[in-house]
Amino acid sequence: MGTADQRNGARQNVSGRNADSAADMRAAVYCRLSEEDREKRSASEDSASIQNQQSMLLQYAARQGWEIYRIYSDDDYAGADRSRPAFQQLLRDAEARHFDVILCKTQSRFTRKLELVEKYIHGLFPLWGIRFVSIVDNADTANKGNKKSRQINGLVNEWYLEDMSENIRSVLTNRRENGLHIGSTALYGYRKDPERKGHLLIDEEAAAVVREVFTLFAQGMGKSAIARLLNDRGIPNPTEYKRQKGLRHSQPKRKNSTLWKYAAIADMLENEMYIGTMVQGRYGSVSYKTKQNRPRPREAWYRVEGTHEAIIDRELWERVRLLREQRAKPFASGSVGVFSRKARCASCGYALRSTKSKGRRYLTCPNRHVATNACDGAFISEERLENAILAELLRFTDAYLDWDALERGVSLNGSLDAQRAYLLKRISICEKKAQECAKATRTLYLDKVKGILSESDYMEFAQEFAHEKTRLSDALAEMQAELAETETRITAGESHRELLRQYTAPSRLTRELVEQFIDHIDIGRRISGTRNVPICIYWKL
Repeated sequence: MGTADQRNGARQNVSGRNADSAADMRAAVYCRLSEEDREKRSASEDSASIQNQQSMLLQYAARQGWEIYRIYSDDDYAGADRSRPAFQQLLRDAEARHFDVILCKTQSRFTRKLELVEKYIHGLFPLWGIRFVSIVDNADTANKGNKKSRQINGLVNEWYLEDMSENIRSVLTNRRENGLHIGSTALYGYRKDPERKGHLLIDEEAAAVVREVFTLFAQGMGKSAIARLLNDRGIPNPTEYKRQKGLRHSQPKRKNSTLWKYAAIADMLENEMYIGTMVQGRYGSVSYKTKQNRPRPREAWYRVEGTHEAIIDRELWERVRLLREQRAKPFASGSVGVFSRKARCASCGYALRSTKSKGRRYLTCPNRHVATNACDGAFISEERLENAILAELLRFTDAYLDWDALERGVSLNGSLDAQRAYLLKRISICEKKAQECAKATRTLYLDKVKGILSESDYMEFAQEFAHEKTRLSDALAEMQAELAETETRITAGESHRELLRQYTAPSRLTRELVEQFIDHIDIGRRISGTRNVPICIYWKL
């Protein structure tokens, strides 16, 4: 008997394999169980068991005389989900030619997407020398005559996906319209009613915290101060509370992730669920072909009053609402701050938040006041930071630039072309980040579907991704406007010296300059006994 390498070397393309080589063929068995299978009631529907699928496929392989390379199994994954871990491993091993045959119960177990049928079953698998066999619907790529049948199977499965998606959407819409809670876990302060599906009961332990938050805010305490008070008393934030109650199993991934933050308090104070109004549907899927969600307009939300007992009475809610409106300080222009997303806390790494006091703007770490030991706390005036950066820029220009030689030697169009190239690169990066954000949102949805994330946790994280998507969209629009201006300058032409001085010796710091020359800035805590604040600028130069 030859070695494995010798046997591999003797193998021919699957389509041209001789009958007597069947014993040398290695088969990869793929099984999949999805949520819809668990709802089947008939005992005869053996697809409702991974074990039944395996047994059927192993018996078939034995009759063919095939050696089993590996059993790949995805439990609780939909056929449209291409991120299935075993499925992805199967594809990697197929490309590496680790086996000769992929064996499934039905073609739909492999995928319900016609796109993937064409890409893999009819495209890459023949190229890799991989035979695909599904035994119930008789799909076999060694049989050239049933390609049309496989394509029809793929089309029917695609229709099934669409119909199932519409059915699920219809059921969920009906439940939302009737004020029934559909999340895997309840909002902080509530628990799911074990006797009545879709109904919420008050969780008194968490509800006491909710009432205190509303009361403290109504008494004039700020959101950061409330967060600090809760942290100092050792009260776990909603995510950690659910973890301690066994409702959430993922472990903290970031420093201080168990602490209350400004944003958590702000979201709580705005949530109508606490006055007995069921609010759902803040996010909706883009298409049945993708798990990507996107924010829905407020008027499209499902709001049903009086569905559950209120934690906060109407009088307190109205007092808090009025205070929130009075304290709201939106940017008048809606523009991005000069140091937005660029200035970071040297201690904890969080992006600094811009605040205003006595007519001056400051940058401060959002973790500075939430807990005693959460962060040393960065703090600096925007004016002081701007002056420090401008001084560094001027030092560079004085030390390294010969203005006359620079004006003679620099091509206007050349410099502007370089700027255009830079903007195009930044736009590409921004678009890629937007795609990554969309991908992260899809992964988040899968975690919710699998029960890893509760509905409320999902909404919390999804909201963060939505904010990030908005930020990226704003940044993209800003860069595209800058690109248009650059194109205009290239066309019109400007003096060398004016353009050079604009970029190398500015009198004011602009968002454009920060984006172009600075990667990020680390701000430390003021050195005791001095007025010095550690500033570390990471240049792109």
